[in-house]
Amino acid sequence: MMVKAKYQNVLDLGEKLNIQNGDVKEENGVLHVRGTATNQYEKNQLWDAIKAAGGENPGDIVADIKVADTSVYARHTVASGDTLGKIAKHYYGDAMKYKEIFEANKDILKNPDVIHPDQELVIPNLG
Repeated sequence: MMVKAKYQNVLDLGEKLNIQNGDVKEENGVLHVRGTATNQYEKNQLWDAIKAAGGENPGDIVADIKVADTSVYARHTVASGDTLGKIAKHYYGDAMKYKEIFEANKDILKNPDVIHPDQELVIPNLG
């Protein structure tokens, strides 16, 4: 059970993200984890947690994480105080990528400087 304890934060994150079809097994000191994340951003969060616990190339965990919606990187519900730049920084690490988010949401946004709480924005996959 040592390996499962090492990756408990990954398992907790999986629950928080509501990973579908989740399955966890430990065999011969290797943790086998599988499930389906809602989008690529959530899958990346899980992989970041795995690397944080086990290093860049851990040998004691095998993860098979699928993505349910590959048409988008993520979906974001606008909160009070959000800007497209702040949202871009959160998802891509680069505030200047706000233009890509604006382009992907032109059906509901008319101006990149005007977004409203509770709008659901598509965060597009970038090349």
